[in-house]
Amino acid sequence: MTEAGLDLNLLWYVLIGVLLIGYAVLDGFDLGVGTLHIFTKDDHERRILINSIGPFWDGNEVWLITGGGALFAAFPKAYATAFSGFYLAFMLVLFALILRAVALEFRSKEPMQWWRRLWDGAFFLGSTLASLLFGVAVGNLILGLPIDARGDFQGSFFTLVSRPYVLLTGALTVALFTMHGAAFLFYKTAGELQNKVRRWFWRAYWTFIALYAVTTVATIFVAPHMFHNFVAFPPAWLAVIVFLAALANTGRCVHRGKEFGAIMSSAITVAMVVLLFGIGMFPNLVPSLEPGNSLTAYTAASSQKTLGIMAIIAALGMPLVLAYTTVIYWIFRGKVKLDKMSY
Repeated sequence: MTEAGLDLNLLWYVLIGVLLIGYAVLDGFDLGVGTLHIFTKDDHERRILINSIGPFWDGNEVWLITGGGALFAAFPKAYATAFSGFYLAFMLVLFALILRAVALEFRSKEPMQWWRRLWDGAFFLGSTLASLLFGVAVGNLILGLPIDARGDFQGSFFTLVSRPYVLLTGALTVALFTMHGAAFLFYKTAGELQNKVRRWFWRAYWTFIALYAVTTVATIFVAPHMFHNFVAFPPAWLAVIVFLAALANTGRCVHRGKEFGAIMSSAITVAMVVLLFGIGMFPNLVPSLEPGNSLTAYTAASSQKTLGIMAIIAALGMPLVLAYTTVIYWIFRGKVKLDKMSY
């Protein structure tokens, strides 16, 4: 707390949450598109799907980089523990994201069918693997990690991927981003391809709902602490209501052909999933299997002076990021049109 009574630790917890929400909403749909594009065999249709995210995908990843930088500056102890514990997992995420970028750039360099299929497979693999690993990371944070009193990670990569619950959250994340990607494509495509996308959406939609229900029940048994903040602070249940309303409205909009309403409702759904996770986690950043060893927004933070300076920088920088993002999406609004410069 500062002398003015402003809880800078809470503020930075919220700001990092906002950055993660921005990443999940914006990069989530293009990860979903990467998973979905493999399900059409037509090269022209694949090009439309890929070019739907062409102007956005690299800018979307800025939110992830900024979130990592903010974690390093505001909560260096949590950053050090997370990146050492998840080192191999982070390397795999980096590999997946680089593979996606290379696949996008190389795919259209040659017209041979085998060449394009090779990079289509790489794009699918990179997109799906990244989504899966993000979900696995979330599952591990929910369950807690083997961290000692010094904040050192005591497990291995096998520790992170061997628990059934984390595989469930990984599959849930893939389903969420696939649904979000389908909602985005529903907005960006037309004609027969849009009808095909609509069918993909419903499969991803019901898969997500089923997995979310199973994950919620599993969480009640294996991680009941995730519900403590909702009991202690009843207004937090409003986030649950908004999530359910947005999820229902996403399906309603797709059913009625309301393209913009579908993508906006899907974006709110994704945002609420991240928000619910953040509420359940607070104040933990890197929970330990031994609660006393957990790194929180208060035990892992930088000095109050550092947090205050960083808050001023964020106040100046965030509007610029939001303005840039808004302008890009406004310029490239509407349906996808292929030209000589397209992927």
